[in-house]
Amino acid sequence: MANKQISVMATSSDLRRPGETLASRTARDLANLSLAADPGTYLGAEDDLLARFGVSRPTLRQAAKLVERDRLISIRRGAQGGYYAERPDARDAIQSLARFLRMKGAHLGHVIQVTRPVSEEAAVAAARFRSVADVEALQAFVATIDDRDTPRELIVAEVEMARLISGMSGNPVVELILEIGYSFGLDERGSDLYADPDRRERTRAMQRSLCTAIIDGAADIARLMMRRRSDQFDAWLHLTGAAKKDQA
Repeated sequence: MANKQISVMATSSDLRRPGETLASRTARDLANLSLAADPGTYLGAEDDLLARFGVSRPTLRQAAKLVERDRLISIRRGAQGGYYAERPDARDAIQSLARFLRMKGAHLGHVIQVTRPVSEEAAVAAARFRSVADVEALQAFVATIDDRDTPRELIVAEVEMARLISGMSGNPVVELILEIGYSFGLDERGSDLYADPDRRERTRAMQRSLCTAIIDGAADIARLMMRRRSDQFDAWLHLTGAAKKDQA
């Protein structure tokens, strides 16, 4: 698929919107070309796209930067170089959202407040709609739980598990919200939460119970396990916050 060049023609090259520059119009056409193809599809060399869009090299490169920033294309150099169709994922969106949240003073408590009901529904959906491949992925994850004992390893494990479960839910909005919760939230406070060895052991036990419930297709138990996890994190956050106030 990666070496297959598509023949979809740009459809808006001669339809400039009010106030639209040539570079932004070309970016729109280039984005549409990518969206009409599968990720990884070869869209053409730079000279091919110059001829397709009828623009100058500086204009195409300016447009390409805009589309590349949105992760709709990638530009490769070398013997098989050229423009390729790409797609953004939740982690790309998180980078901008995380910056916004930090500017607004968000902390892990805020994130848990919002992600709590979403994570419960994700666990239920994962238990109900899991596939054979999903079960195998969770079983492989469970097999690694006991080997993750440092705070950083626990953070990585939490993010990995959240991505597995949210992906199994089949809901891209759930994927985005949980990605915010774990990628932003735990990275901000994970070391504090998991400094205590007892907490790390309890976290591993909760991970194991939740994954087992989903593997078994026990939706109600999966919801309960996810709720207990949220309650535990909330309690730890309050304890950590109280300790810091006492030290102040």
